[in-house]
Amino acid sequence: MSPPDLNLLITLDALLSEGSVVGAARRVGLSPSAMSRALARLRETTGDPLLVRAGRSLAPTPRALALREPVRQLVEGAEAVLRPDEGLDLTSLERTFALRASDGFVENFGADLLAKVRGEAPGVRINFLQKPDKDSTPLREGMVDLETGVADESISPEVRTQILFRDRLIAVIRKGHPIDVNGVTPSWYANAEHVVVSRSGLEAAAVDLPFLPGGLQRRIGSIVSGFSAALALARTSDLVATVPGRHTETLRHGMVSLSLPMPTTEFAVSMLWHPRMDSDPAHRWLRSCVRDVCNQRRL
Repeated sequence: MSPPDLNLLITLDALLSEGSVVGAARRVGLSPSAMSRALARLRETTGDPLLVRAGRSLAPTPRALALREPVRQLVEGAEAVLRPDEGLDLTSLERTFALRASDGFVENFGADLLAKVRGEAPGVRINFLQKPDKDSTPLREGMVDLETGVADESISPEVRTQILFRDRLIAVIRKGHPIDVNGVTPSWYANAEHVVVSRSGLEAAAVDLPFLPGGLQRRIGSIVSGFSAALALARTSDLVATVPGRHTETLRHGMVSLSLPMPTTEFAVSMLWHPRMDSDPAHRWLRSCVRDVCNQRRL
């Protein structure tokens, strides 16, 4: 059985509303003869004459009367689907978004983001997910609505990105660390014992290496999977943690932050999303909230 021609719904709606072939033809931009042919197809499809001659006009059959309202609703629903969105009522919006972020984002920006979202759209909830890797599959398959991180060549080319802020690496030590903070030199940095962040646990895959001078040698005392763990160890030992400054501002509270004694490469922290969400009004609003919250803080 061949699928029905859904275009017939538009002509049927016009015929039932106008009660006239000429009027229906004028309404949808067809010639009267084309509308007559469409009526013949509708009669064949529905198995009902739908409109019958009654003097100089056409009268609807009982089946036509029963179809009038459901057909109108179907056509209006289709028009609403295909019409550009005209606005978003945040006060009545009820939706849950999944935001996947690198370690430190939630601690630094999460509370402000929740406050902004709840202030504008009380029915919206944000679930924060850990980001163990840069695999774009969760974005592509809709398991994640938005993601933050450093966009590089490993990101799928289909993913949309927008820079949130630029960051730089700093060294962080505990208060009372046995070092003269005025004597931070390249030699000291190389000889100090470090805790580094590596998602894979491999020293060669440390997340800070792409932004440090090539060939840099460090004494590695421990490897952890995230910035919060690195700072927790540095807070209670003599280990040195190298972390992004803005991304870990809250996590570093009560510790000593030092500029690195060598040239480093600045990097951009971006938000990432799948292109199917580009035109979604609620998603656009969420992206604006993330941008605003990240721009509120300056290192």
